[in-house]
Order: sequence, then C-alpha cells, then structure tokens
Amino acid sequence: QVQLVESGGGLVHPGGSLQLSCAGSGFTFSRYDLRWYRQVPEKERELVAEITSPSGHTDYADSVKGRFTISRDNERKTVYLQMNSLKPDDTAVYYCNAQWLANNYWGRGTQVTVSS
Repeated sequence: QVQLVESGGGLVHPGGSLQLSCAGSGFTFSRYDLRWYRQVPEKERELVAEITSPSGHTDYADSVKGRFTISRDNERKTVYLQMNSLKPDDTAVYYCNAQWLANNYWGRGTQVTVSS
C-alpha cells in the first residue's frame, strides 16, 4: 500500500521557521522525483520545490528561493522542506508528491499558518 504522510505543519510567527517531513512507504522511494506543493482556498496548487532522482538536483519557486530548502533521505524514505523567514503569504496546505514515470503519488497535506 502506497503512502505519503506529511508532518511538521503548524502555526508560526512571521520570520519564524518550520521543517516539514514526508515519509513514504509502499514504493521504491529512492527512484522517485519528490516535490512539495502548496495550495490555498480557491487557487491552483503551486509547485514550491522539487528534488530529482538520482541526481538530487533541486529547484524552487521564485517566491521561496533563498528561504526554503528541500532535501531527501532515501535510507529513511523521507523528504524534508526546511522553511525559514516565513511570511503570511506562505500560509497554505503543503502537499508531498512522488513521481516516477506514470506513477504519481500524493500525501494528504499539512497546514502551515504564518500569522502574528
């Protein structure tokens, strides 16, 4: 059974930090490109960051460059998103995605709220 389970969301003040984690199971984690998306109500899901396999190449949305860092640990079957200098505009549900060829898996999301 394929699963992606996000954790680490919560409420943080502007300027603060959070680290999101996404644990995968039921598939060959190391083979997959991994991505973090986010979505706010009435808007399309936005790609935030990705890390490819096997090169580990990373890419980021312009809105988070220099503030967010994506990383992966294939031994632990986990992908991380370190978020620093958070802004109210970062408030969203964050989703983990794993993709390889036609296989495309999603987690259920974790809420991040940036507010004073």
